[in-house]
Amino acid sequence: MNRIDKVVLFNPRSADAKHRIPNSIVQVGGSIDGKFDYTFIDGNLEAEPLSRLKELLENRENPVLGMTVMPGPQLKEAIPFSKELKSIYPNLTVIWGGYFAANQHKSVLNSGFVDYVISGPADEAFPKLLTALERESSEEISTIPNLIYKAEDKFITTRKEALPDMDNLPDFPYTKLNERYPLKNYLAKTFMGTKTLSYHSSFGCPFTCSFCAVVPIYNARWKGLKPERMVKDVRWFKEQYGIDAVEFHDNNFFTSRKRVVEFAKEVLDFNIAWWGEGRIDTINKYSDEDLELMKNAGLKMIFLGAETGNDEVLKQMDKGGTQTGQQIKEFAGRLGRIGIIPEYSFVLGLPGGNEAQVYKQIKEDINFIREIKRINPDTEIIIYVYSPVPTEGSELYEEIQAQGFHFPTELEDWLSPAWERFDLRKNPLTPWLSAKHINRIKNFETVLNAYYPTKTDFKIRGWKKGLLKVLSFWRYHLKFYAFPYELKLVQKIWKYRQPEEQGFYAE
Repeated sequence: MNRIDKVVLFNPRSADAKHRIPNSIVQVGGSIDGKFDYTFIDGNLEAEPLSRLKELLENRENPVLGMTVMPGPQLKEAIPFSKELKSIYPNLTVIWGGYFAANQHKSVLNSGFVDYVISGPADEAFPKLLTALERESSEEISTIPNLIYKAEDKFITTRKEALPDMDNLPDFPYTKLNERYPLKNYLAKTFMGTKTLSYHSSFGCPFTCSFCAVVPIYNARWKGLKPERMVKDVRWFKEQYGIDAVEFHDNNFFTSRKRVVEFAKEVLDFNIAWWGEGRIDTINKYSDEDLELMKNAGLKMIFLGAETGNDEVLKQMDKGGTQTGQQIKEFAGRLGRIGIIPEYSFVLGLPGGNEAQVYKQIKEDINFIREIKRINPDTEIIIYVYSPVPTEGSELYEEIQAQGFHFPTELEDWLSPAWERFDLRKNPLTPWLSAKHINRIKNFETVLNAYYPTKTDFKIRGWKKGLLKVLSFWRYHLKFYAFPYELKLVQKIWKYRQPEEQGFYAE
């Protein structure tokens, strides 16, 4: 038996997650707690994370490096660190999880310095894989769920496991994380509170939106913690650290009305603010009494994928049938009356015919966003430019391939600045979008953010907010968005924060 003598769970640095508890590796740590010697390393809080990793792996006979890898900034550490460590320590087994690893597993495994990808929850897969590696049993590895790996130059994808009952998962080992990274360092000031906790309470999403990276991993499945477990954890953080706000970073926090309503009832007297992600057509089924309860229990803002006001495009995205442009507008007004801030995200620049047709759709979406702002000026607007994800079999993915779009085949190509911007969904390398399209979107976004500064940037208040509104007034009302240099200059000087890139946190 080849005993694993060290497991390092690494969270690479990510610009928008500096103050978030690295829930993904913490949960994986819980699955091996008491079974293997393991250490957490959070790249966001390490001055020299690579040196620390080397220190932990040095003189180990059979070490394992597990890391979560999301698209974008995390690749800057995940790729070069994995490559260098694998070359220094030949006996090192490198295991990647996360959306990027699962969706781009071919380039990841072809790199030669990543041995296994876990596609989906790792609570069962990770400890079983470690045990099989100790036994050096390839036959046993092939029976482990949620794995992707190469054997004899062939990609092996094992069965998808049923989502685990989250309430049977071990307690998250926060005390283990606290040994190196004091938990108080993760409780940062945001627009919601002075000590904001990041928390993950569910797996997956029950929907199949064709632009979403979650779909290929969870296949329209969802499962969440019971309200009692959520309340227990939130209460513990409140009693121990005095938290006053929670960000629920679930893919779809509001899937179960019963779960959310019961949670809201239990935290009514906690005096905390909270935020989560959901779908408009799901939460629209909640009664006004439900929404009032949630507001009174501290719900301040809901992130919602509006995507577009065009019903045909919504169908192309697999959001049609239940979500419509009219519903999007009505729900913005409804939340406005209740007093909960809707945070609507839009995806502009989908493929759609020739250049003029794409430009026309972008113009229509811009006008729709303006209509949302007229209905409820407090609506937060997040604008993304469509970035494809490999949702095999979807109509949208087939169309983008037909138009000549392809992902990089070499893993290290993802380190280029252009592909990083692609992953941030701000300036993708899609053949149907010209510089004219991108400029139109970005210039409108600049004017919109000046006329309606985000409430999540609590540094821009009072006279600063007033000045931005004055400077952008004529542009917004005349719909003249071109060359907004004066607005970009002011936003740069004041370091205007976009929550989709920097999160809610203050520096």
